[in-house]
Amino acid sequence: MVDDNRKSNLPPLTLHIPEPQFRPGDVVDYSDLEIPKAGAQARPDINSTPKDMRDMVYDMVRVLDDDHQAVGPWDPKLDDEILLKMLRTMVQVRTFDDRLHRQQRQGKTSFYMKCTGEEATSVAAAMALDADDMCFPSYRQQGILFVRGYPMIEMVNQIFSNKADKLKGRQLPIMYSSRELNFFTVSGNLTTQYPQAVGWAMASASKGDNRIAAVWCGEGSTAEGDFHAAMTFAAVYNAPVIMNIVNNQWAISSFSGFAGAERTTFAARGVGYGIAALRVDGNDPLAVYAATSWAAERARTNQGPTLIEHFTYRAEAHSTSDDPTAYRSAQEREEWPLGDPIMRLKRHLIHRGVWSAEQQEQLDAECLEAVKGAVQEAAKNGILGHGLHQPFETMFQDVFEEMPWHLREQAEQANKEREIKWPS
Repeated sequence: MVDDNRKSNLPPLTLHIPEPQFRPGDVVDYSDLEIPKAGAQARPDINSTPKDMRDMVYDMVRVLDDDHQAVGPWDPKLDDEILLKMLRTMVQVRTFDDRLHRQQRQGKTSFYMKCTGEEATSVAAAMALDADDMCFPSYRQQGILFVRGYPMIEMVNQIFSNKADKLKGRQLPIMYSSRELNFFTVSGNLTTQYPQAVGWAMASASKGDNRIAAVWCGEGSTAEGDFHAAMTFAAVYNAPVIMNIVNNQWAISSFSGFAGAERTTFAARGVGYGIAALRVDGNDPLAVYAATSWAAERARTNQGPTLIEHFTYRAEAHSTSDDPTAYRSAQEREEWPLGDPIMRLKRHLIHRGVWSAEQQEQLDAECLEAVKGAVQEAAKNGILGHGLHQPFETMFQDVFEEMPWHLREQAEQANKEREIKWPS
């Protein structure tokens, strides 16, 4: 029992409330941010145990240096063709984002989310996976669909919720799904995909398959219980899964400190679970590719799960429902020390002598024309708010494998009433 006199000498308890360094109007200074030299990070053996690579969670895997060269042991040594495809795909994603954001502002859809500045975390990662690996995305991984060849017009149909929308208008715009391309349905309920991905990976292993899973969430979502439940199952059952945390510094309006960034890195969460973990420069496409490739090989050879923190920056608003100027300094994007993933890869390819500024301008123009064409074609199928685009009976479809009797009865009754009120 503590003596009352002793208690009276103690300061009153206080609660720490995380506060971002910069608010609107502040001058931004990232000089205190530790950015390690590119190429200085050791590349652990694929068979390394998690405890032997704990320091990796406080370092940062980087490949592209300030002179636009690929350096160090993490250099994936990709050929020009793959790098050019990576650049083209990231440009396609950004062009698509810009155009569809504009469509939302014109009232053709209700909602949109861009991934500007984060393209490498989906495009480069997806290119390091096999096409039959299962991806469980969050809502900024549209780059996976671009890598796997999903038609842009199908994406726009879904965004417009029109009569050609394969999801029949049931999902919020940008929440895509493609079973054929092993792209699990995007969920607006954050981090639900984490236990789903781990469960899928466990099922793949239990069947003796060779397919692995990859899952993404933002740094804010790591505070969700689903994240920690998934980490436990992945560690206990050695699930063949890559768990990506896209640390873009901000949730919709709260900075990463509210999810624990003031205390340690997000990659360090792997240490407590005994899971191999890496912290990666998320604006370096080569580093993202290399880390994902390394983690994929671990998973395929029964070395278990890997947690990857992609240290990046959300260059624009959280969504079309957000105004970032209300809570962060406008200088943050300009001062971000890790630059822009498209610019960095472009400069690397120019340095290699296989690309030029003129070719980049041509690529930008080609991507813009392709996106314009997809939007125009999709608009022929309708845009949001212009009538009921899906046939009435579809509300009863795709819910049960075999529709139960009471729903069949309701569907028949509803159709009869509809015929009476609205005779054809």
